[in-house]
Amino acid sequence: MTQDQWLILAILTATVAMFLWGRWRHDMVAAGALLACVLAGLVPTGEAFAGFGHPAVITVACVLVLSRGLQLSGAVDVLARNVMPAQSGRLISLMALMGLGAFLSAFMNNVGAMALLMPVAIHLSQRLELTPGQVLMPLAFGTILGGMTTMIGTPPNLIVSGFRSEAGLGSFAMFDFTPIGLAVALAGVLFVALVGWRLVPARKQAGIEGFESGAYVTEVRVLEDSKAAGLRLREIEAELADVDAQIIGMVQREVRLIAANPGRRVHAGDILMIEAEAEALKDVLSILGLKLEEEVKPEKEDKASEEDDEEEERGKGEEKEKENAAASRDKDSDKSGKQENGDEAEATESSPKSGDLVLMELAVLPNSPLNGRSASDILLRTRYGVNLLALSREGQRSMKRLRSMAFQSGDLLLMQGPPESISEFASDNGCVPLAERELRIPNKRKIWEASLIMLFAIGGAAFGLLPAAVAFALGVLASMALRTVPPQAVYHAIDWPVIVLLAALIPVAGAMATTGTADLIARLLIENVAQGHAVVGLALILVVTMFLSDLMNNAATAAVMCPIAIGTANALGVSPDAFLMAVAIGASCAFLTPIGHQNNTLILGPGGFRFSDYWRLGLPLEIIVVAIAVPLLLVVWPL
Repeated sequence: MTQDQWLILAILTATVAMFLWGRWRHDMVAAGALLACVLAGLVPTGEAFAGFGHPAVITVACVLVLSRGLQLSGAVDVLARNVMPAQSGRLISLMALMGLGAFLSAFMNNVGAMALLMPVAIHLSQRLELTPGQVLMPLAFGTILGGMTTMIGTPPNLIVSGFRSEAGLGSFAMFDFTPIGLAVALAGVLFVALVGWRLVPARKQAGIEGFESGAYVTEVRVLEDSKAAGLRLREIEAELADVDAQIIGMVQREVRLIAANPGRRVHAGDILMIEAEAEALKDVLSILGLKLEEEVKPEKEDKASEEDDEEEERGKGEEKEKENAAASRDKDSDKSGKQENGDEAEATESSPKSGDLVLMELAVLPNSPLNGRSASDILLRTRYGVNLLALSREGQRSMKRLRSMAFQSGDLLLMQGPPESISEFASDNGCVPLAERELRIPNKRKIWEASLIMLFAIGGAAFGLLPAAVAFALGVLASMALRTVPPQAVYHAIDWPVIVLLAALIPVAGAMATTGTADLIARLLIENVAQGHAVVGLALILVVTMFLSDLMNNAATAAVMCPIAIGTANALGVSPDAFLMAVAIGASCAFLTPIGHQNNTLILGPGGFRFSDYWRLGLPLEIIVVAIAVPLLLVVWPL
C-alpha cells in the first residue's frame, strides 16, 4: 500500500466512525473529511469545492424546491384525499397509504412526502383501531421504498448516476432505476400491508398531540364554480362528515341565518359559517371548492363593511368601545403615519400578497387591548395587512360574523399574512404566537402550475431533451416566476446540510479512485469473500451497502460505496452497471434503525418507538429486498 492509500483509508475510517458516533452533524463530518483530504494533498486545492457544481448536487437542490411547490399548492393534499379510501379495512387502507407514499417519493423528496402524509396516517390509525406507530412505520418504509424507483427519487440514485458518468459510461436515465426499484417497492408494500404491520410493536404514542387548539369558527364563500353551489345544507354537511366539520350558520343575501333549515339551498355568493379543527380547514375548502371569506373580500368591501359595523356599534350606544377604538386608531396612526385619512390606496398596499404569507396561531393575553373589540374596530386588514381566518373560543360558540366578534382573553386566532406583519400585530395588541401552521390552502391554479412544472422537468430529463440538472433548474426558475414557490422561500426549501454533505464527499470519493484505494478494497473483498464469483460479489456489495446505510446517512453511504462497486466490477471483468444499481438499492433500504433514514427518525417520537423496535419489521423486509433484487439485477443488468 502506498502512503496516499494509507492516508485516504485513515480519513475514510475516521469519517465513518464520526458518522456512527453521531456527535456532529453529517455535513460537518463530510466537510472535515474534505478538508483533511485537501491538507493531505489527496484532493487538489483547485478541485476542493468542485462538488458544489456537480450535476447530482444541483439536481437534488432543485428537486427539493419543486417538491416544496407541490406541498405549498396543496397538490399532495388533493391527491391524498382522492386516493385514500374512506371506509376500507386494514389491508386496503395500508396498501393505499403506502402506495401513495411510494408514488410521491418517486418524484419528490421522500422526507417531504412522509411529512405530508403523517397526519393522514395518524387519522387512519384511529379509524383502523391501531396505534399510530403501526401505521407510521409502514408509511415510512413505503416512502423509502418508493424513492428507489426513479433517478430523482432519492439522493443516492443521483450520486450513483453521477459516478457512472464519471466512469465514462454516461449517466443513468430517469427510469433506468424503475424495473428493479418498482419490483422491490411492490414486494415491500405487499409484505408490510399483509403481514409486516403486525411485527410493529404497539407502543403508546408520544408527541403527536402537539398543540390542541379546539375547533375554529371560520367563514367561507361559495364561488360560482364551487361544488357547494346548488346543494342543500344537509348535502353539504354529508360531504363534510369525514373531516369533522359542521355548518353553524350562513349569510344569504346579507341576511344572517342561525340554525338554518337543513333543506335550504346554497347559492353562489353565500357565506357559510363553519366550525372545524384547524387541520381540517384545508379539507373543507378543497372538498367543496370554497374560499376563505377574508381572501375573497375586496378592500373596498372591507372598508364599507367596517363602516357598517361601526355604525351599528354607535347605534347601540356603546360609547366606551368607540372611544377605545378611536384612541387605538390615533395611536396606530401616529405610529404608521399612513392611515390618518383612511387613504384607500395605502390600505390596499398593506393587504397581504399571495405567496408571502404564513398561517400562525396567536393567543389573546388577559391584558390585551383587543379585549372587547373586533377585527372591524381595529381595522385589522388595512392597518396591519393581515387576515383573521378563524377564531377558536373553547367551550363557546358565537353566531356573529367573524369580523364583528369581540375578542376575549384566551381566544385563539388563526392569522394569515407576512410573518413580520403578524409579529407586529401580536406585539402591539398583547398576543403571543403559539404555532405556525403548515396549512396548505388549496389553490386550483397553483396546483396545476406546480404539477405541470414538475411534469415538464421530469419529461425534459427522462426523454433526454436536457440534462437533469438543467431541466430541474428551469423548473425552479418557472416556480419562482409563477410563485408556486415564493422567491424568498426557495432557499428555505433546500436541505442545506444534505447539499453540503454531497458536495464535500464527492471529491473524497474521487480521491479513493485516484489513489487506487477503491480498487484495493475491491480486490480484498473479491479474494477473501467473493473468491472470484461475480454473483457473490454483487450480493456482497448490496448487503454491505444496506448495512452501512442503516448506520449512517444514505447519501454518504452511496458516495463511499460507488468507487468500491466500480472497482469490484473492474476486478471481476464484468459490467459495473449491476454493481452500481446494487449500491443504489442498498443505500435506499435503511430499515433497521431510526438513524439510517430521516423518515425513520421522523416517526420515532410520534410512534413512541425505541431504538430496537425497527429491526423487527426491518430485518425481514431487507431479506426480501435482497432475495428479489439480486436475481433481477442479473436479468435487467447482465454481468
